[in-house]
Amino acid sequence: MPKVKVDQNTCIGCGLCAGTCPETFQMNMNGKSEVINDEVTDCAKSAVENCPVDAISIE
Repeated sequence: MPKVKVDQNTCIGCGLCAGTCPETFQMNMNGKSEVINDEVTDCAKSAVENCPVDAISIE
């Protein structure tokens, strides 16, 4: 089953994903995005498509 993932090394901490899909992403103490619910939803797919540095993937 596919899951949503964030590459912490690529993430620039812009917060777009957390703003787009707060039920899937939150910003961690390092200012980077982290997945809090790895279920693939429409808003998670939108976050993948809109991440400016392609740090989010569905694998």
